[in-house]
Amino acid sequence: MERKFRYSMIFLLGFGFFGISIIWSLYNAYIPIFLQETFKMNRTITGFIMTIDNLFAVILLPFLGALSDMTRTRIGRRKPYILLGAPSAAIMFALIPVARKYENLALFMGTIIFMNFFMALFRSPVIAFMPDITPSEKRSQANGIINFMGGLGALLAYFGGKFLYDINYALPFYVGAIVMLLANLLVVILVPEPEEYCIKGQKLEIRKILSETAHKSFGELKENLKDVFLSKEKSLLAILLAIFFWFIAFNSLETFFTSYAKYHLGISESTGAFIMGVVSLSFMIFAIPAGFLGGKIGRRKTITAGLVLIVIVLILAHILGQTTKPASDSLTDPVVLKFMGLFFLAGIGWAMVNVNSLPMVVDMTVREKVGGYTGLYYFFSQAANLVAPPLSGALIDLTSYSTLIPFAIVFFVLAAITMQFVRRGDIKGGSSDMYEYIPDMD
Repeated sequence: MERKFRYSMIFLLGFGFFGISIIWSLYNAYIPIFLQETFKMNRTITGFIMTIDNLFAVILLPFLGALSDMTRTRIGRRKPYILLGAPSAAIMFALIPVARKYENLALFMGTIIFMNFFMALFRSPVIAFMPDITPSEKRSQANGIINFMGGLGALLAYFGGKFLYDINYALPFYVGAIVMLLANLLVVILVPEPEEYCIKGQKLEIRKILSETAHKSFGELKENLKDVFLSKEKSLLAILLAIFFWFIAFNSLETFFTSYAKYHLGISESTGAFIMGVVSLSFMIFAIPAGFLGGKIGRRKTITAGLVLIVIVLILAHILGQTTKPASDSLTDPVVLKFMGLFFLAGIGWAMVNVNSLPMVVDMTVREKVGGYTGLYYFFSQAANLVAPPLSGALIDLTSYSTLIPFAIVFFVLAAITMQFVRRGDIKGGSSDMYEYIPDMD
């Protein structure tokens, strides 16, 4: 029976990504500063510590994506992981400024390690939820909505976080933890999973779920990796490599731009975070149009155009940062305003890239393996984030912060080149498409 697709459900589902984006935006903006100022670490060590979340992601996300594919409970296959991970991660995130206050490195590291572990538990299932309830021909648009919500979360984190941080450095962490928890609870309460993944009348037993499905999920993960590396058709490998390259570029900027702002441009870290917030603003504004653009002209063309735009913008930003410095920390300083303008354009390009990439990956597989392929997407993106901070941090230690933006440019260019080898993953159509029918959202 044909079921109706509703964009309203995608907006509600977007609250999951909204909450996740708030956490990661605050984490990436301020944890490097804490490490360098409170614990006197250099950029290379800071970069290595900033890869903890990526290490967990590389190890756990492909497995958890496949595991959630195999899970069946009375509330579905994705929600158990949200209920387990989100509250635990929120508590750990709120404890980060407490650990910093005592200047105890062991306590601080323990807190962020546990926080990263709990975030990894539910990230893949939350994102895999979207293609569960979305037909192929609507996935770019739906992912645009999801990323709109993520951009809104990042925007609030960067802009609101600046004012909270200026009052007390702990406030963004307390507020962010509460908002993330409430946002993910909204998803659990208001977004129904497809009926075929809900087993009525059974108690939710996480231990039983893990024991019964872990072996099967490892088998699926093995098959998914064969699809990547052993398939004669290399589109899946090509797009995953492109994802790897552009996330190296973006994560290096996300990790060290507040430090670049403070130590190279001579402005405060909160003003640097505000400039990064402009990326989130334009990303949020253009996320939905980017999805429709991908549906109109094709995802590969849209991603390539976005990468070209980002490269042009970063070249101009590098020239600006090398030739002039802000005269003050004010948001109305002419140089700061120019950076905001350029980063606004970069956010548009990033929306064109990011919104259309996950739909390309999941449209290269069948419905039963969507979670596993979502895990592959995160495996490569988080592997990139595992490489980016220590690599860019080591380069900065060897040279200076002036090399940060050129480093990112090189990897965005590599991503644009690799995308030209992708031949599959655009919109599926026709009544035979197995993604066409989804549960009623009423």
